Amino acid sequence: MTTPGILYIVSTPIGNLGDITRRAVEVLQAAHCVVAEDTRRTRSLLSHLAIGQKDIRSLNAHGTEHAVSQIVDRL
Repeated sequence: MTTPGILYIVSTPIGNLGDITRRAVEVLQAAHCVVAEDTRRTRSLLSHLAIGQKDIRSLNAHGTEHAVSQIVDRL
């Protein structure tokens, strides 16, 4: 049996990347996987914050049941 993961929902800035909170940065640094609506913007944000390579998965309003299932399984 594996230990269940923890899901954090992090609000990220829409415009100025400097508007992100310190707590949000800490959570993103510690995360093993980041699920985002727009992976390009997320990669840009992580780069701006000098956060190294992360497993980034895409999930948006058109996400399939299979994609959601994969993320839940990962938790």
